[in-house]
Amino acid sequence: MTGRQELMDGPVYLGMPVPEPDPVRGCAKCARLAIDRERWRRAGDLTRVSDCNIWLRRHPTHEHKVL
Repeated sequence: MTGRQELMDGPVYLGMPVPEPDPVRGCAKCARLAIDRERWRRAGDLTRVSDCNIWLRRHPTHEHKVL
């Protein structure tokens, strides 16, 4: 032992995973984001997958006027 101990406060609970948003049918921008999301997933870039999910969630609010 080195004389110094690192301790954690306890387990971290992240909660339930958020489901991925579905593209709005008939919207070219939504379709493009969904295609990009799958391309990044296959490439193993989960940060970009998350980015696509964020844009898909925001896009309908701004472009489709979903309330």
